[in-house]
Amino acid sequence: MDKVNGSVITEFVLLGLAQSLGMQVFLFLFLSLFYVGIILGNLFIMLTVILDSHLHSPMYILLANLSLIDLGLSSTTVPRMISDLFSGCKIISFHNCMIQMFFIHVMGGVEMVLLIAMAYDRYTAICKPLHYLTTMNPQMCMLLIMAAWIIGVIHAVSQFVFVINLPFCGPNNVGSFYCDFPRVIKLACMDTYRLEFVVTANSGFISMGTFFFLIVSYIFILITVRQHSSKDLSKAFITLSAHITVVVLFFTPCMFLYVWPFPTKSMDTFFAIVDFVITPVLNPAIYTLRNRDMKVAMRRLSRQVVNIRK
Repeated sequence: MDKVNGSVITEFVLLGLAQSLGMQVFLFLFLSLFYVGIILGNLFIMLTVILDSHLHSPMYILLANLSLIDLGLSSTTVPRMISDLFSGCKIISFHNCMIQMFFIHVMGGVEMVLLIAMAYDRYTAICKPLHYLTTMNPQMCMLLIMAAWIIGVIHAVSQFVFVINLPFCGPNNVGSFYCDFPRVIKLACMDTYRLEFVVTANSGFISMGTFFFLIVSYIFILITVRQHSSKDLSKAFITLSAHITVVVLFFTPCMFLYVWPFPTKSMDTFFAIVDFVITPVLNPAIYTLRNRDMKVAMRRLSRQVVNIRK
């Protein structure tokens, strides 16, 4: 075999999601249906925000970018999960494994920062409404989006540069249905304790810290609203409940996967499926069903499509 960065391994073996034919058929239908939902739901949000001038505000621009990231994050793993279901030999090349890990953490890092930006947007809109237009101006919005992508790339590169140069000489069974830094690092032919700690700190502790920061921020917003007007509390809670739900759905699997990994593969697989399949398909539903402006914009866009056909 040719060497790749000092390695003698040129491919990794992935774990199958199911062994029985019945479960494979069920997962094929489940994953295919959800992936179609991810594509259609997130594309619909992006197109609605782009085409409807009423939604050209920071909140919806950030939401459109979140939909783009959700679509990208699920696309790093779900298509391969579907194609591998009926494959007897679940092999991924060294280079494809590295590419998959890199883009998973780019997308994950960007989404983390976007959720912080969306929390800041809601804080400004609810707690400082008179300063909202000057604080969350188009330049600030674009700056937050650029910062999200830059931090996401830095987050991925800071781990990727170490992993790609590790010596891999066997075994090559990843023990999961996708490649990720913690599992691949364990296959290196050297002591990787320090590197595992770096990955845990970079992905796990940062996820946990960001999660608690966001939850505290939303609680602070609700307390501030309650102090000013108890009548506005229910309205603010309805607005923020969608954001809180998305934060919980995104960060809970991350914390368990990187900080407190379960000894059983079934639980790790469950949380990974939540992160890559369930959350990206639920985000469009959560934000559209709980947002009056989005529902009005979607009806307006639907009428325009119908008129064009006529």
